[in-house]
Amino acid sequence: MKKRTGAVLLAVSLTVGTVTVPATSVAAEGDHKVAMLLDSSISDGGWGASCYQAMVDAAEEMGWETAYTDNVKTSDFATVMTDYADLEYDLIFAPGNEYTDAVVQVSEEYPDTYFCLLNGAIETDNVISVMPDAQQIGYLAGALAGLMTQTNNVGFIGGMEIDTTKTKLECYEAAVKKVNPDVNVSSAYAGSYDDAAKGKEIASSMVSTYDVDVMFGDASAVDTGAREALADTENKFSIGQPGDLGSAEDEVIICSVVTDNAALVKECMEAVEAGEYGNRTIFGNLEDGCLQVGTFSDKLVSKEIQDKYMELVEQIQAGTFIEE
Repeated sequence: MKKRTGAVLLAVSLTVGTVTVPATSVAAEGDHKVAMLLDSSISDGGWGASCYQAMVDAAEEMGWETAYTDNVKTSDFATVMTDYADLEYDLIFAPGNEYTDAVVQVSEEYPDTYFCLLNGAIETDNVISVMPDAQQIGYLAGALAGLMTQTNNVGFIGGMEIDTTKTKLECYEAAVKKVNPDVNVSSAYAGSYDDAAKGKEIASSMVSTYDVDVMFGDASAVDTGAREALADTENKFSIGQPGDLGSAEDEVIICSVVTDNAALVKECMEAVEAGEYGNRTIFGNLEDGCLQVGTFSDKLVSKEIQDKYMELVEQIQAGTFIEE
C-alpha cells in the first residue's frame, strides 16, 4: 500500500441504515479505512477526545481514512458497527470494555471486518484486544495522589464497574496507602461515561463531605465534570488520563497518566496490512513506552515532589513498588 504524502482533513456526513454518521476523513493514497464509535463525545476533554486523537494520529501515520460516530447509545453499538462493516471499513476501533458484547456479535457476522477492542479480553480471528496495564495506571495515579494530598483525603470516580476500572481503583488505593498510610480514599461510580453533570455532583460531594483534595477518574466526560467542580474550589486537584491533559501552567490537573493508544491502534493497522490479524492481545505498559508520565503543572507540583514521584515511577516499572 502506498503511504499518504500529504493529508487533508475533510468533514463529511454519512447516512447508513437508520444511523447518521458524522465523520472526519483523512484523504490518502491508500485504500484502508478505520472507524471509531464512542458513547460520549470526541470533545469531552478526556477519554473520548484522547481515544479519538489516538485513532487520527495512527491513521495519519499509516495513511488510512478515518471516520467516527460519537454519543452512541449502548443499544446502538452493534448497529453502528454493522453500518461501518457494510461500508467496508477495514478496522473498527471500539475504545472500551463496554463495547465487548457488540464486538462479539458483529465480528461473528462480519468475519472479513477487523476489530480493535481497547481494554478488551477477546482474541478471535478478526479481533485484537489492546490492553493498557490497568495495574500500573492505578499505581501511577495513586502514588502521585498520596504525595500531593494535604488533607489526607483523595478520591476516585469510575464510570461503570468494569474489570479494568475496578483494577485501577484497587491499585490506586494500594499505591496511595503505600505512599501515605494515613490517607483515606473515597470512591464512587457514576453509572455513565457521558454525564458531566454527574461527575461534577460526585466531586462536589467528595470535596464538601470528605475534604478530598486530589481526584483521579476513569469515566471519560464524567471526569471533565469532576474537574469543573475542583476548579471551583481552591487547592483541589485532578490527575488526568489517558492523554496528556495538563500543562506546566495548569491550575487543576497536576499531571496525567498517559497511554499511547495511538501506538496500540497503529499496531492493529499494521496487522491488517500484513494479513496477520487476530488471536492476540497487545499490551501497553511502562516497559514498552505505551504508558508514560505526562506534563507536571509546575505551578502546583514542587520540584521535590516531582523528583520523588519519578523515583516511585521507576519502582512501578521495575515491579518493586508493591511486590506481589
